[in-house]
Amino acid sequence: MSTPTILTKIISRKHEEIAERSVSVSLAELKSRAKEGETARGFVAAIQNKIAAGQSAVIAEIKKASPSKGVLRENFNPAEIALSYEQAGAACMSVLTDADFFQGHEDYLQQARAACQLPAIRKDFLVDEYQIYEAKAIGADCVLLIVAALSQQQLADLTGLSHELGMDVLIEVHDGAELDVALTVENPLIGINNRNLHTFEVSLENTYQLLDRIPDDRIVVTESGIVVAQDVADMRAHQVNAFLVGEAFMRAENPGDELAKLFS
Repeated sequence: MSTPTILTKIISRKHEEIAERSVSVSLAELKSRAKEGETARGFVAAIQNKIAAGQSAVIAEIKKASPSKGVLRENFNPAEIALSYEQAGAACMSVLTDADFFQGHEDYLQQARAACQLPAIRKDFLVDEYQIYEAKAIGADCVLLIVAALSQQQLADLTGLSHELGMDVLIEVHDGAELDVALTVENPLIGINNRNLHTFEVSLENTYQLLDRIPDDRIVVTESGIVVAQDVADMRAHQVNAFLVGEAFMRAENPGDELAKLFS
């Protein structure tokens, strides 16, 4: 698997960030904070409940910017956005905490989570146990682990640690080779990102092409490229009932209204 340039750049920055943060907050201190943290809200359970009720399970994203599109939302209030998502029927929320590439922050996750009852995933580029303890310490209910950013051993270790700390995990893949790696790890959620990390092009075909290879006991989350109601209908016709959507909501005046419209 070749790691795309943008991801290489981000991962390199993450290792610097961990080194910088370790100076002010040691791993031992983070472990202590993680232990004192709140009990996680069930991220997987929230998705399962929506699907069991015959509804789309929406992981609604809160992000200010992206490397490919720049600032998505000038008027950015994580608490307000979170509340609008909850009122519109989201299952969960995804909060970007990466500062350098997505203009995110750990505080955004805490603000969003305090404003509603939705479980939150820390959306970031996690490559070290330091960040897993940090996720728990800031109140994350779930973490994202990107196969393209990790070795198979790292994926297994970080998934295991997250589960030990009571957090769920969304394992993200972009292609068949990454899916093979993801399936070696015991974990209910598999995210298929429809965005090509080399070209930034988005195609929902990416999800459709990988579906037959995923066992029935895994929940598939389709990520990126869901922009109109027909996209949702097509996915659901293929038994894909969980969706991670961000950009379409972030550009709308009221993100929750947009969610309700897209998944009505």
